[in-house]
Amino acid sequence: MLVKTFGSAVYGVEALTISIEVNHLNTGKFTFVVGLPDNAVKESIERVESAIKSIGCRMPRTKLVVNLAPADIRKTGSAFDLAIAMGILAASEQLSDPEELTHYMIMGELGLDGSIQSIRGALPIAINARKEGFRGLILPQQNAREAGMVDGLSVYGVNHIAEVILFFRDHGSLKPVYINTKEEFLLSQNNFEFDFTEVKGQENIKRALEIAAAGGHNAILIGPPGAGKTMLAKRIPTILPPLSLQEALETTKIHSVAGKLPENATLISRRPFRSPHHTISDVALVGGGGMPQPGEISLAHNGVLFLDELPEFKRTVLEVMRQPMEERRVTISRARVAVDFPASFMLIASMNPCPCGYYNHPDKECTCPPGAVQKYLNKISGPLLDRIDLHVEVTPVSFTELSAKQGGEDSGTIRERVIMAREQQDLRYNGHAGIYCNAQISSKMLKDVCAIDMVGQNLLKSAMEKLNLSARAYDRILKVARTIADLAGSKQIKAEHLAEAIQYRSLDREGWAG
Repeated sequence: MLVKTFGSAVYGVEALTISIEVNHLNTGKFTFVVGLPDNAVKESIERVESAIKSIGCRMPRTKLVVNLAPADIRKTGSAFDLAIAMGILAASEQLSDPEELTHYMIMGELGLDGSIQSIRGALPIAINARKEGFRGLILPQQNAREAGMVDGLSVYGVNHIAEVILFFRDHGSLKPVYINTKEEFLLSQNNFEFDFTEVKGQENIKRALEIAAAGGHNAILIGPPGAGKTMLAKRIPTILPPLSLQEALETTKIHSVAGKLPENATLISRRPFRSPHHTISDVALVGGGGMPQPGEISLAHNGVLFLDELPEFKRTVLEVMRQPMEERRVTISRARVAVDFPASFMLIASMNPCPCGYYNHPDKECTCPPGAVQKYLNKISGPLLDRIDLHVEVTPVSFTELSAKQGGEDSGTIRERVIMAREQQDLRYNGHAGIYCNAQISSKMLKDVCAIDMVGQNLLKSAMEKLNLSARAYDRILKVARTIADLAGSKQIKAEHLAEAIQYRSLDREGWAG
């Protein structure tokens, strides 16, 4: 008897429907799994047989052929176990209505005792099931809340294969999961672990990070050990604008595919903050593998990627970020498949000014030999620095500031100003595809968006000459000045906005490193 069930395979951040055909023949004694399965799929027959026997059902002793279509796409992982098991039970006439299986997408890894383990990519699978017109989705209980965010689809969470069999015999045995997506999303949006009130002093650094958040600018913090660079960076997500529902869905899909969502999770409601160690490989950073998986830059999509001690990262690792930073996506190509992962992130980096960490320190003397500072800085390539808008020098906090009882502004107050600045940018770039903030302005748009008067022209010219700023600093200064003007509620870039922007180009100053 030939029976069809349906599952789904995830490629990139999208899911594709897989038809699982099971044919029970009366000749021979072997089971064949065809349709380009990997080892995990081939081994599913052993898990399926044990699970079927654990509930008192029988495994057919004559020939079984299991085909996963389309047959030219590689099938990976153990998530097809449950669909294969239900197909075998139906094909061997242990289910009364095999046709009923075709109305549901079925996913789950089986344990030998029939228990059902969690899977990756439940959200894109649920979106695909709704798109394909399935009546419902049956998947592990651990993934039910994640998949339940998709409206217009009945999602059933199960813990054991016996529950699935009972469901197809008695449809009242399982109740669909109901998630109020908007309510849960709004409730957890402002629940942050950190706040800028915990940072004593450093008002000028907070101002720089507010500008970075308001314009979506990349920033690098340069300062001695213990000055608070990491502490400041961890609080940047608390002042970024809240995720929209669409951004939250995009971010959740990526984390779901990567298997980074905790059990019983729903939407990611806060902007991601990813901080990989400097020993990370280029594949782990941008994504890859035999079946491409998202890397850290994609996991930071719509959020912050923080690279602590930037010069300690391998140069090849840093260089692979250059193209994704420009295109805001990364394409991973393999012989049989090419997938796109979104990678629109805000890069925040930190570094010591020299190997010993005390170059330009107000109290401690630098012990590095001549040329060591420049050599240390040269570990970061010019093209990468060119993509960083703000160079912020962080100085140590004094005892007076540390011992002060009163903190600075809280993150909520700063966030309100950032949101107002972003709203102005939304209006300005409405109709410009792919441009949402000042950091994304193209060179072609710069002249119109960042127009300055004669006073500003003279100030910028004087700064370029006196501070020996490099040519690449020109565009960056204008973009940052545009953001400062937005924060001030000004339609025009004024001289004071330019003056503040100029001070954030430390690494462009000729002779900065001695």
